[in-house]
Amino acid sequence: MSRNEGEQQEPVVVRDRRRIDPETGERRAPAPNGDEAQVAESMSGTLGEDLGQADEPTEQPAAGGGSQEEGGEPTGLQKQVEELTADLKRVTAEYANYRKRVERDRESVINGAKASLAGDLLTVLDDLERAEAHGDLNGAFKAVADKLVGTLNSAGLEAFGAEGDEFDPSVHEAVQHTTSSEVSGPTVTTVMRRGYRFGDRVLRPAMVAVTDYEAEGTAAENTESTESTEQE
Repeated sequence: MSRNEGEQQEPVVVRDRRRIDPETGERRAPAPNGDEAQVAESMSGTLGEDLGQADEPTEQPAAGGGSQEEGGEPTGLQKQVEELTADLKRVTAEYANYRKRVERDRESVINGAKASLAGDLLTVLDDLERAEAHGDLNGAFKAVADKLVGTLNSAGLEAFGAEGDEFDPSVHEAVQHTTSSEVSGPTVTTVMRRGYRFGDRVLRPAMVAVTDYEAEGTAAENTESTESTEQE
């Protein structure tokens, strides 16, 4: 028999030092020996260290990084927010200007179309004025003419040129010129064709005869001079 076979092997002892029974889930009674006390003490020490570390306050980063640096300097996130806010204000202002420009262009196009249509109807208005002057504008024809003129006036068409107006070369076309002492300056004395404007745009100047001021003596001398020249 060998030596190993002759010797009695020491049995292996496995101690279950768990405080909670894994099968029943109940707490076990403390072991009679000191092993359980040592295990409990070791576990309590470890638990105390974990609790101590948990009690220590940890530095948490500010939400979104919105805190300020030392000296009151804004952080990177605050700078980004300020830049985005400035961009938003700039875009809003640009959009407002764009809307105003589009609205202004739209009104200009509409007014241009109205003025073009009114300009094509000026000859019709001239015929209506001549018919009225001769007494031919009456009955149903007059009612239709009044509606047409009223619609054009509502759209913005305005007639100008009347006897007694001060002569203005920007809106009057002078085809005749006389002098008189009865006027104080260049004055419209006869309207041969009325002028029309649409807003600030002159569609057609008024065709008029103009009388300018001249003293009576001067007028007589000019007349005598003209007669003597004709006799010669």
